[in-house]
Amino acid sequence: MNNASSLPRAFRLIVTGGGTGGHTYPALTAIRALQDRLAAEGRQLDVLWIGTPDGLEARVAPAEGIAFTTVATGKIRRSSNPLKMVSPANVRDMARVPLGVAQARKVVADFRPDVVLATGGYVAVPAGLAARMCRRPLVLHEQTVRLGLANQKLASSATRIAVSSESSLPLLPESVRGAAVVTGNPVRPEVLTGHADKAVAALGLHGFDRRLPTVYVTGGAQGSQQINGVVRDSLTWLLERSNVIHQCGPANVEELRRDTAGLPAELASRYCLAGFMGLELPDVLALADVVISRSGAGTLAELTALGKPAVFVPLATSAGNEQAHNAKHLAEAGAAVALLGEVTAASLRDAVGPLLTDPARRVAMAERARAHGRPDAADRLVDVILSAASG
Repeated sequence: MNNASSLPRAFRLIVTGGGTGGHTYPALTAIRALQDRLAAEGRQLDVLWIGTPDGLEARVAPAEGIAFTTVATGKIRRSSNPLKMVSPANVRDMARVPLGVAQARKVVADFRPDVVLATGGYVAVPAGLAARMCRRPLVLHEQTVRLGLANQKLASSATRIAVSSESSLPLLPESVRGAAVVTGNPVRPEVLTGHADKAVAALGLHGFDRRLPTVYVTGGAQGSQQINGVVRDSLTWLLERSNVIHQCGPANVEELRRDTAGLPAELASRYCLAGFMGLELPDVLALADVVISRSGAGTLAELTALGKPAVFVPLATSAGNEQAHNAKHLAEAGAAVALLGEVTAASLRDAVGPLLTDPARRVAMAERARAHGRPDAADRLVDVILSAASG
């Protein structure tokens, strides 16, 4: 009979990062992939997530059965004006960082992880610094083309820096490039397994004309007033050329329903308005021929892994203008269209029109997008984590 000493030792992982889905879901996907890898070897994974009490990770981690704890942290508000960087709010928040580091150091020392994985967000800074103090391997994962502020602060302490794109490498400081490896941005496996016909059944899209391309419009879970507005103003034009699934955000459904109530019946039958996409999202993405969306790192990872032609409308207020960098990077490769600056109904029509009328153009863009996709990113990141643990 096996006793406890004969069983393989559990792998111990601390994950830190969050605040938004862009930092949270790559971490969760990596945890699942590492768990599967270890299970195939007859080993277990012990995970502790260090996050913030009000970030998305505070809901996601416990829901997944992952032990969760918090440390003090502070949000540093960026500004091109150096004087604004020393605003009272920033000074107060920066004063919390030493407390967070002390708290994180105790957590790391007590848990004794094989690796600390940091995926960005302000909470990653104290936990990452604690990893260095406790001489634990630190793996950073960066979702965007350029290092986010938290990962910039931690780069010199990292054992490995996993980046999502080859184009990130020359943007890294020379002193840390030797620690960098391109993994891609982990994509939830379920996103890659959708079926178009299931979307038709689930959403009741029986009025759609499958001879026409289908456009999926999304502004993220809460919707985007900017995207909603230009799509509304272009809707008749779009519906004359395509079917449209419009995920507008729960708070915007009624207003858009009123605004589109006068559509001719033939066009209205090809328009599906929804506040939120949940379990049906993979099927909607499988059905979509063109996507109009923001250009957050998670969205880019999913659309390139799927090889979807996209028209990106970057969020102008994203930290460090990351969404514009993301969109521009793909647009320069012919893998997407980026609408930078002021976006109008006319500029949207100019961008999406050639994709709707020219199937060959869609195919070419899809192939270029797929060339930038890394559906195996989670497994690559697991390789990096295990390599860091082994020294």
